[in-house]
Amino acid sequence: MRADFYLIDKPHFREQPLRLVCEFAKKACSAHEPTLILCRDYAQAETLDDLLWAFDDDAFIPHQLAGDDDDMEATVLIVPPGIDTLPRPLTINLRDECPREPGQRVLEIVSADPSARDGSRRRWREYQRRNFQTSKHDV
Repeated sequence: MRADFYLIDKPHFREQPLRLVCEFAKKACSAHEPTLILCRDYAQAETLDDLLWAFDDDAFIPHQLAGDDDDMEATVLIVPPGIDTLPRPLTINLRDECPREPGQRVLEIVSADPSARDGSRRRWREYQRRNFQTSKHDV
């Protein structure tokens, strides 16, 4: 199992961090890799839902908000807190805590704001405690 931490550094991701999430979702769809995106709250989930439709005119990313009966049909499932879902091979985590059942790979999106990085350090240690291979990438 693996946890990759992506530290936002580039200006276009600093301005709109969810754009990086869309890029990862696009890659996952191209690879036919079922993906969960764990959002901090329902407002973030709705924003991401809208952004996935609009961020790339040439891409179609089959996605939906979790909670419907047909959750298993979308390649990308956007999950607000309070909704239980089955794990998928790839999890993109936007929450402050580590997912309970993360699948084989977790992508952690880390804000450019230095004050938001303390939580990522705590999650890094938690993944290591769980025997995940961890790595950091600047984007």
